[in-house]
Amino acid sequence: MKILTAEEMREVDRRTIASGIPGLVLMENAGHRVVEFLAERFRPLAGQRIVVLCGKGNNGGDGMVIARQLRTRFRPAALHVVLAADPESLRGDAAANLRMLAACGCEVLREIPPEARHATLVIDALLGTGIAGAARGPMLDAIREINSGFPLAKVVAVDIPSGMASDSGASEGEFARADATVTFTAPKIAHAMPPNCDRLGELVVGAIGSPAELYAEAKLEIVEPAMFAGLLAPRPRWGHKGTFGHALIAGGAPGKSGAAAMSGVAALRAGAGLVTVASSAPQAIAAHAPEIMTASLAEGLETLARGKTVVAIGPGLGNGSDARAVLEAAAKLAQPVVLDADALVGAPAAPAGAIRVLTPHPGEMARLTGRSGAEVQADRIGIARGYAVEHGVILVLKGQRTLIAFPGGCVWINPTGTPALGTGGSGDVLTGMIAGLMAQFPDRAGEAVAAAVYLHGLAAEIGVRAVGEKCLIATDVLTYLPDAMEECAALPDRV
Repeated sequence: MKILTAEEMREVDRRTIASGIPGLVLMENAGHRVVEFLAERFRPLAGQRIVVLCGKGNNGGDGMVIARQLRTRFRPAALHVVLAADPESLRGDAAANLRMLAACGCEVLREIPPEARHATLVIDALLGTGIAGAARGPMLDAIREINSGFPLAKVVAVDIPSGMASDSGASEGEFARADATVTFTAPKIAHAMPPNCDRLGELVVGAIGSPAELYAEAKLEIVEPAMFAGLLAPRPRWGHKGTFGHALIAGGAPGKSGAAAMSGVAALRAGAGLVTVASSAPQAIAAHAPEIMTASLAEGLETLARGKTVVAIGPGLGNGSDARAVLEAAAKLAQPVVLDADALVGAPAAPAGAIRVLTPHPGEMARLTGRSGAEVQADRIGIARGYAVEHGVILVLKGQRTLIAFPGGCVWINPTGTPALGTGGSGDVLTGMIAGLMAQFPDRAGEAVAAAVYLHGLAAEIGVRAVGEKCLIATDVLTYLPDAMEECAALPDRV
């Protein structure tokens, strides 16, 4: 599912209008999508006491469409329409809808009347995606009314909660609370990135008439199961262990064998036909799972990598002499290489065209870029994209809404996950899952990484349902991975 910036959304609207669909029709369609949602979630609308708060721009015009349709179609118990602007300041389609609302006999107020404080439903149509900076003046006053003036009401935001920054996960000033948000055409960055994405309530994306080809080239997307469905298809009946790739995991220094072992088991659970874990303590690795083959890092990474489909380096690698030799050798490997944890020591050199996948958490990303952790978190998309483009790698920036950035500038945002993944070993499991899927599909690296990240988060969500957030441990993700794979077939798109 594509994600649009505010500027991209304006361009889509402009091109839609230029193609022959009037802006007035787009506004009518937007209002209709909201009313459809209201009729479904708050039935019967005839019993609701509704306040529609409108601004002077297109968002306010959407609100007037909503008010008109509510009045003419549903006749709610009470309907108060409040315009937080001078009626003479409205222009274009918003002004036209103000006239239509008056024509159907609906009074438009300039202030919220006392009886409206008992509203059961508030429609927030004050400010849309065009806001720059913090809300001020009458708009800020109206936002504060939404947040404190309607104690009984559910709030539905039109397009985006008023005052919320559209192109960021954070906002400069105050914004309206929301129990649900109905946006149009495609989600915006605020709908997909924390912390704003957690403050929308239920998010619904409604089509209003813009053809999908007008935004097909957008560089931001939400990961959804349809993007990697082919990787989860039934296997051919003639397949054998050699058909599904051989993953090599390099790590597991003394005292850290569990990290490499978890990665090895995760690669197997993700479907790799064969997995070898090379470490400084192979005997300790062998004790974790009999299905894993083991080797000593002393044999040399180039030797160990022969015949392997994908190599993952880092889980429990440490910083000893074996680790330094592994990282020096990694630069020469032609296979896809996944780098995590102790292997994230800088931009990896690699032969031309070789695939490299880096999986840093924010602290590791800060070290890779020379930024602070706060700077990384403040611009996750920009920093991940910049690094991936500059170094020609696939970069998985872990955290809430894990990002997958590609050398061509695309960034995919993963919607699955839970705070329960904040436990030792969860990153090692993810590295193994990426390696296991890439072993099977070395020519579909982007899909494999997306599948691993999405399934990792979803399996943790399923695990939380069973054992709770505090009790989930990293290997539980593998316990619930089969359920996650099954659930992907039935899941709707998530934002």
